[in-house]
Amino acid sequence: MLRSIQTKIVMIFMILGILIIASLGLFFIYNLNTINNSITTEIMSIEDVRALTLNQMNYTKNVIYGFMIAFMIAVFALGIFISKVIIKPISRLIKSAELITKGEQVDTKYMTKSKAKSHNEIDDLVDAFSLMHAELKENLNEVTRQKNQIETILLHMTDGVIAFNIDGKIIHINPAAKTFLNVDETMDFEEIFEKFNVDINMEKIIYLENWTSSEKKVNVDNRAINLFFAPFKNENDRPAGVIVVIQDITEHVKLDSMRKQFVADVSHELQTPITTIIGYSETLMDNHDIDKELQMNFLSRIFSEANRMSHLVKDLLTLSRYDTAKVKIEKKEFDLGELVKYTFEGLKLEMDKKNQTGECFVTADVPKVYADRSGLERVVINILTNAIKYTNEGGVIKVYVGFVYNDAYIKIIDNGIGITKEDLDKIFERFYRVDKARTREMGGTGLGLSIAKEILDKNDSRIDIKSEFGKGTEVVIRIPTKKVNIQEKERN
Repeated sequence: MLRSIQTKIVMIFMILGILIIASLGLFFIYNLNTINNSITTEIMSIEDVRALTLNQMNYTKNVIYGFMIAFMIAVFALGIFISKVIIKPISRLIKSAELITKGEQVDTKYMTKSKAKSHNEIDDLVDAFSLMHAELKENLNEVTRQKNQIETILLHMTDGVIAFNIDGKIIHINPAAKTFLNVDETMDFEEIFEKFNVDINMEKIIYLENWTSSEKKVNVDNRAINLFFAPFKNENDRPAGVIVVIQDITEHVKLDSMRKQFVADVSHELQTPITTIIGYSETLMDNHDIDKELQMNFLSRIFSEANRMSHLVKDLLTLSRYDTAKVKIEKKEFDLGELVKYTFEGLKLEMDKKNQTGECFVTADVPKVYADRSGLERVVINILTNAIKYTNEGGVIKVYVGFVYNDAYIKIIDNGIGITKEDLDKIFERFYRVDKARTREMGGTGLGLSIAKEILDKNDSRIDIKSEFGKGTEVVIRIPTKKVNIQEKERN
């Protein structure tokens, strides 16, 4: 456009110059003809001819001066007109372009001034250009805002995300992906997944998306990682690269493994008593002449195993109800010291059978607690029963009830067989037994501590166990008091 305007300006001056030159040429020709006619038609002396020539020359000179002055005035006026109509709008357009290049705001003051004046095409172009810039800047701001939002989401995502271009080079990677795979931006698609022995081909993902698997599972530093591959396209709907979403599924794998182990444990726990019951029942049915004492022995074993299965099923149903939130928690205000003493007295007979020394102390003025009384009673029974089971004859079991830092607590200490450090982290797992043979012999199901933990969680309480193998175990149960529960409810 600028070259076209420059050409037009040059053409205007050329035409103006040609007109002036042509006018002067015609004027000279006319004067020469006038002199020639005067000389040929009139008898004139040399002096007259000289005077006529001088007059014509002076006249011609004046005409040339006039033309020159007129030309200068025309050029000056045309220059002002061109500067105002063409040069200034073009300069404004160039300045606006420079401001846009620098990312600055275009000055639109001239737009308000021009409302009272007529616009030419260049002014309209500058106006349109400025409006286009304003809209473009608004769109760019929106794109930038969305880009920042996406980057913030990717930055704080717990899942890893890596974007590869069509050549397999990384164009984006978030911190989670770096942490999961221990990779950096310099590595390409093949390097990263060959490192983890993942059989994946980028071309197949891009061009055979519907015929190839887009998920892979790998193990990285004892973590289970799921990789999801998805191609993406550019604005022309052509393949542009691949996005890989990286998920840490370690907990899901552990839960699935626990579920399978749980099913296996239940099957194993039920298999032993069922096998025993079937065996003794078949013996009794096939041998009618068994003496009375042996029959009673067999029936006693059948009853014992059936009773054990009954306890196991009840414990499983209890855990199931807690897991599915079907247990109705009936919280009420009660005296924790009184509950513990009552439970302790109920198990005193079991301690006496093993010649164990049992003591129960309420060490302070314990405020009443607000919790599920029957649930906490079951927890105390489970913990005390374990203490009795795993403390040898003649051992000592002490129970303390106290109050500290807004929590009522129950502390149960024994000098039994204790728990190893390796077992201490697993004692709340279902069916986990420290001494499997001894627990099964005593009729335990391996679910007591799991049930206790579930009950305490439902009552906003917690349990801590310290133990040293061969020296004994200390169990501390902390229960918020009535006062604290009310304060927390008011805050919520």
